[in-house]
Amino acid sequence: MFVRREYNGMLKAYKFRLNPTTSQIAMFEQHIGSCRYVYNWALEQKIKTYEQTGKSLSQFDLNKQLTVLKKEHNWLKEVNSQSLQGMTRNLESAFTRFFREKSGFPKFKSKKNPIQSFPVPQHYSVNFENNTVKLPKIGEIKAVLHRKFEGDLRVATISKTSTGKYFISVLVECNEETPKKQEFTKSTTIGIDIGIKDFAVLSTGEKIENPKYLKNSLQRLKILQKRVSRKPKGSKNRDKARHRLSVLHEKINNQRNNFQHQLSFRLISENQAVALETLNVKSMVKNHCLAQSISDASWSSFVTKLEYKAEWFGRTVLRIGQFEPSTKICHVCGFHNSNLTLKDREWECPECNTLHDRDVNAAINIKKFALQDQNLITI
Repeated sequence: MFVRREYNGMLKAYKFRLNPTTSQIAMFEQHIGSCRYVYNWALEQKIKTYEQTGKSLSQFDLNKQLTVLKKEHNWLKEVNSQSLQGMTRNLESAFTRFFREKSGFPKFKSKKNPIQSFPVPQHYSVNFENNTVKLPKIGEIKAVLHRKFEGDLRVATISKTSTGKYFISVLVECNEETPKKQEFTKSTTIGIDIGIKDFAVLSTGEKIENPKYLKNSLQRLKILQKRVSRKPKGSKNRDKARHRLSVLHEKINNQRNNFQHQLSFRLISENQAVALETLNVKSMVKNHCLAQSISDASWSSFVTKLEYKAEWFGRTVLRIGQFEPSTKICHVCGFHNSNLTLKDREWECPECNTLHDRDVNAAINIKKFALQDQNLITI
């Protein structure tokens, strides 16, 4: 049985493209379907047991019942047993997030989800010389191993995208320890104001344009979506039209990720500390006028990239509260402009007569508030 263990070294995930044969694709599909079935079965068992007894089934209890389930369904024996046990572990993690972080009650998995996956906890190998990945029950699979890594292999995840591509994500425990946080000062800290018009405005005055990949492809998306809706359900032509639509969605997502990776790496490399404003994105997207633009910018994804890159390189990410009036306060004299509206892109301080760019002023104040919380500056 796969037993969860604590990690001591730095964890990094590496994602590679797989090129399976026809028979291997069939095994992938069998693993995906079986793991989805086990996850839904385990979730149903937990719900029923709680409704009947008021107690919750543990991962250990589910794994014992899984042995009986495999005797009832022989096709489950054709799948890697640890992949099936990995689904009960994933369900346990989902319930932990639900109770601790209030992230939403676990949902049943559907075969219509755009990304299908299954875990491989142990007993797989990566061969960089032959560019192959060996998986239990499936064998050696050709892969595009474009980056080498060193360390102990942990859980791997095989995923299938909506465009029919297969990937493996390998979690590696590196031998090196997580670097210590480096000391930072006012001169080595940068404030970032994230927005829609400009994706990011820095406290140095630099503005980074929002590429708006979704908006630029919106017309083409509408055309492809109409073609999908006009095709008869269940027809091959509908599947082809849906595939073309998925390819465009995948391209937009890849463009956005590439832009955010390059920008986050640059900001982390050039500064010892990065100051950000905490944003309540879930509430902001309820504004129907801005929801699409906010989703296109994908601020949460960008902040996540900043945070884990900061961990890798020993940098610090500083956060200020979401209710701090960073936009309405003059960074020169501290005057509070309560009459400032969202339409006002520039404003002049009546106290010191300083002409402010709205976003640059906000970025400077974000840096100022963050350093003030660290006792590095005083008002």
